[in-house]
Amino acid sequence: MSSEENEKNTEVEGCDELERIEINLLLEGIYSHYGFDFRNYVFASIRRRIWYRIRAERLETVSSLQEKVLHNPSVMVRLLSDFSIHVSEMFRDPQFFKSFRKNVVPLLSELPFIRIWHAGCSMGEEVYSMAIILQEEGLYHKTKLYATDMNEDLLKKAKEGVYPLDKMQIYMDNYQAAGGKLEFKKYFEVSNDKAIFHPFLKQNIVFAQHNLATDQSFNEFHVIICRNVMIYFNRILQNSVHGLFYDSLCAPGILGLGGKEDIAFNSYSHCYEVFDQEQKIYRKVKKNV
Repeated sequence: MSSEENEKNTEVEGCDELERIEINLLLEGIYSHYGFDFRNYVFASIRRRIWYRIRAERLETVSSLQEKVLHNPSVMVRLLSDFSIHVSEMFRDPQFFKSFRKNVVPLLSELPFIRIWHAGCSMGEEVYSMAIILQEEGLYHKTKLYATDMNEDLLKKAKEGVYPLDKMQIYMDNYQAAGGKLEFKKYFEVSNDKAIFHPFLKQNIVFAQHNLATDQSFNEFHVIICRNVMIYFNRILQNSVHGLFYDSLCAPGILGLGGKEDIAFNSYSHCYEVFDQEQKIYRKVKKNV
């Protein structure tokens, strides 16, 4: 059985035809009214999040949620938060960042100016991680980091660079495992129960709203990092986003994906070579024909 058939069977399980119609109408309504396109997200995942919001709003059906979402923007804000991917941490999957430092940084050091795009940046943990690596490698002064997400509330938190103090031990362990060269506490100050990262880490970061499902390329980048985002997209949307990244990446540019993601099975896979298969780092090597 093909992966597409497996996915379809998974989606159908526990979902009758009427509910599927309701969900499709809800997603069409959101796209038409608000411009957010979730129509090609993995159905099983989006269905779980919809039902979480239905229960949280004390409703009973998808259609009742649709009425609330279309007539009450505050409900849409809450649903958008449910749909957004919040799970991240600094130097998440430390071996990825260790490989980046060892294998990609030497390539970047040869460039006069560096542009890096963190797509789906959530609350900014990974883009600050990259800023620290580039600072330690002497490249931050000539780098512009673009951190984007579709969720404006998450972007506001990312701009603040303020995180719970109780997460710092995990972040410090990740930093050390990723090849950190200094004391991690050098990069933040403590205020009450918060860790506030120093302003110099933000000075070369541009935070901006961007929707991978609907928006176009906005620059040419030497590196694009999009980790653990496309696992929530179906094949159609994955292929579309890979097209966006291909158009946005210079050759030979670097594409970094999440541990459960892969460059294979899309229309652009033949345009890349494997740079580090284990850490899902690839290099664009030729034009799409």
